[in-house]
Amino acid sequence: MENTVNTIPLEESMDADTSREMKRTIEAILFAAGHPVKYDKLADVLSITPAGVKSLVREYAEEYNDHLGTLPRGILMLTFEESCQLCTMEQYGEAIREALGIRRGGNLSASSIEVLAIVAYNEPVTRAYIDTVRGVDSSYGVNSLCDKHLIEPCGRLDVPGRPLLYRTTPDFLRVFGISSLDELPEITIPKAGGAAAESILPIEEASADTSEVIGEADTDTSETESDE
Repeated sequence: MENTVNTIPLEESMDADTSREMKRTIEAILFAAGHPVKYDKLADVLSITPAGVKSLVREYAEEYNDHLGTLPRGILMLTFEESCQLCTMEQYGEAIREALGIRRGGNLSASSIEVLAIVAYNEPVTRAYIDTVRGVDSSYGVNSLCDKHLIEPCGRLDVPGRPLLYRTTPDFLRVFGISSLDELPEITIPKAGGAAAESILPIEEASADTSEVIGEADTDTSETESDE
């Protein structure tokens, strides 16, 4: 006989007191973790379904992130497809660094920001597409963003040479304090000649060494762009 876990769907047997207590528990876990926690793990702790946890967290996030609420907060609750996390608001970054003695990390260059914007608003895209939109070689920017885990290879375009496709990562969402790409502000980015996302092969969850994958896309990483 199969062992079954007794989980409670969110919509059943959930009174207001139970809901509030679960939200407090979720907040405590996320605060202590300091990194994204999967809904599956929270479901195990709370003994409700993962779908129930996801729904509860999204409901709580709306309350938590209400800047007009009675309780002022300097942190946000971010919800992702498979996990959630607490993080500080961007405007308090300088105060946090000063209080904790944290040195400011290296900022992205203007060229890297251009590459990141093209990927985020058009993903998945090839490096050739990025080069065409920018009008310059983007090898350095693509490699730099991969090293920072802000973009990643996600498959290949079904054309001769089968070039790698790139997309943003969950780290990108966390760094920019958003839950999905739908929250990006609307801007107009020029389109390269032809649709870059046509004839896309299924995403290949590459188990190969990352450096090998990136190396296929960029034949010479020693050269930097003229505007870098």
